[in-house]
Amino acid sequence: MISARLSEAVGAAGDAPVAVLFLHGFGSNEDDLPGLAPFVAPGLPWASLRAPITLGPSSHAWFEISTPGDPAPEPVVAATDAIWEWVDTNLPEAAAVLPIGFSQGGLMATQLLRTRPERVAGTVVLGGFVLGAGQPADALLAETRPPVFWGRGELDAVITPDAVARTAAWLSAHTTLQARTYPGLAHGINAAEAADVLTFVAQVASVRA
Repeated sequence: MISARLSEAVGAAGDAPVAVLFLHGFGSNEDDLPGLAPFVAPGLPWASLRAPITLGPSSHAWFEISTPGDPAPEPVVAATDAIWEWVDTNLPEAAAVLPIGFSQGGLMATQLLRTRPERVAGTVVLGGFVLGAGQPADALLAETRPPVFWGRGELDAVITPDAVARTAAWLSAHTTLQARTYPGLAHGINAAEAADVLTFVAQVASVRA
């Protein structure tokens, strides 16, 4: 089961241009990313979800790691379904979502786009990657090319080169991509990346307003 930390404004998400979903990385929790909200999504309602698999105290995952950068599709699909169940239960039907995911959560952000793109206003992938297996909306996305921001550190040694190459190829073929690589950054998020995310989120929100 997924639980969440919510902004005070999330109850009125149906009246906002988008509702931000923060999706944390492997081994983290719902308290990891909300500190970014004032810097990347000021004034927007947000929810920070806790992944359903418990690894230890305050440590959670969307799926277990088998082959780094190349997970089996089944547990990823199960986690995707769990996120959509939370969204359908807790957000107004009119609320378009803008997932912001880090690392494993970045993959989950792309999963939302690849399964129900009509509900996704834009997608932010930070130090993340995409699933290798095809997903239900891939053909549609290749035609519609929705906006995606993909940022990664130049020194990121966590996401495998194969996963990076796969992600670059898939995003280039299926989205209107803003890709950024940050010199000196490893597997993390820095101020320059947050500033670029702010610009992207503002662009998406202005289109939806």
